Amino acid sequence: MARRYDPERRQRIIDAAIRVVGAKGIGGLSHRSVAAEADVPLGSTTYHFKTLDELLTAALRQSNEGFAKVMAASDVFEDAAAGPADLARGLARVLGEWFAGERSGVELEYELYLAALRRPALRPVAAEWCAGLTDVLELRTDPVTARALVALMDGISLQVLLTGGEYDEEYAREVLGRLLVSDAPPNGPR
Repeated sequence: MARRYDPERRQRIIDAAIRVVGAKGIGGLSHRSVAAEADVPLGSTTYHFKTLDELLTAALRQSNEGFAKVMAASDVFEDAAAGPADLARGLARVLGEWFAGERSGVELEYELYLAALRRPALRPVAAEWCAGLTDVLELRTDPVTARALVALMDGISLQVLLTGGEYDEEYAREVLGRLLVSDAPPNGPR
């Protein structure tokens, strides 16, 4: 039997893995469950991803694009001369836009991100996400403050997700502003 040419199969497998984790959690992920979800032979999943960690890495990398797309679509970084209060307002708004989307998508991103706690193979991808966001924030502030902003936005997001609460944009703006103002140089933004 001739092998069927299927250039999208790898991507379908990644998409299926994300759906499986979204529906069943990390514990429900297996080559078998992904193959069934993607409607591909079991051997296809192990051909493209030798281990579940490889598959989770690809899924995490793809899911990380969710917040990156929201950030890239925002106008937060258009006005480099804007002050710390404007940056805090913009970042709080971007978080709000992210949470205003499909909540299960945000939860899935964090579930994959936090899987790196138990799966060391995922840590470089989680670190890439943090570094990428830090690099973007360094367009408006210094490296230390950019890292602190990433940590604070992570903390706010985790609190909202773990408590089942609603995102409070005013609170986020206030605490982001405090971090930015307390570290602002005497002559304005960096």
